[in-house]
Amino acid sequence: MTPPVVLTVAASDSGGGAGIAADLTTFAALGVHGACVVTAVTAQDTLGVRAVHRVPLDVVEAQLDAVLDDLDPPVVKTGVLGSPEVVALVARRCADRTLVVDPVLVATTGAVLGDEAVVAAYAEHLLPVAAVVTPNEREHAALGRPDGPGVVVTRGGGVATTNDHGTGCTYSSALAAHLALGADLPAATAAAASYVTRQLLVGRDWQLGRGRGPVAHVHTAPTPEGDIA
Repeated sequence: MTPPVVLTVAASDSGGGAGIAADLTTFAALGVHGACVVTAVTAQDTLGVRAVHRVPLDVVEAQLDAVLDDLDPPVVKTGVLGSPEVVALVARRCADRTLVVDPVLVATTGAVLGDEAVVAAYAEHLLPVAAVVTPNEREHAALGRPDGPGVVVTRGGGVATTNDHGTGCTYSSALAAHLALGADLPAATAAAASYVTRQLLVGRDWQLGRGRGPVAHVHTAPTPEGDIA
C-alpha cells in the first residue's frame, strides 16, 4: 500500500540528532514517506550549535512549492523556521493541511533559534492555523502560554538519560506520522509519547559525542553473533 506523505519544514543538524535527521528517520520508522524543506543549515553537535546559515526565503518557497505541488502531503510538521517571513509563508501555504507546529525557539544546549520577531510571527500567523502545537516548557512560556486541546507541552520521555538531543523533534514528527496514518489527536499524542520513551530507552547507555547524545533513531539491534535482529 502506498504510504501517506508527511512534510517536515525544518533545519538540518550536522550531528544527526535533531531537526530533519530526526524527522525523516522517525517518519520512516513509523511507515510514512518523509519529504523535507530545509529552512536552515546548522553546524551542530552534542555540545551545541556552532553556526546557523538560514536558507533564503525564495529557496525555501521553491522547495515548498515542489513538495506541495507534486507529493501533496496531507500533514506538514514544522521545526526551526528561522525568520518571520518563513513562518508567514508556511502559514499561508499550508493552512489547508494538518499542521503540526513544533515551535523550536531554543536548542537543548541553549542556542537561540528564534528571536522575538519569530515568536510574534508564530502568534500572528502559524498558531491560529495549527492542528496541534508541541512546545517545550520554555517555548510555551515564550509564546505566552497558549492553551487548548491542540497545545501539547512536551516534558521529555520520562527516561533517565543524557541522550535526549532531538526529543522534541522526534515527538512532533511521530505525532505527525500517526495523524497521517489516520489516528485522531488524542491517540496520536499518546502513540508519539510511547515512541519517544521507547527510543530513549534504546539509546540511554550510548556514548555518542561529548555532550547530550541523540535520541536513538535506529530500529534494529545487533545480536551477540553480530547479525541484525
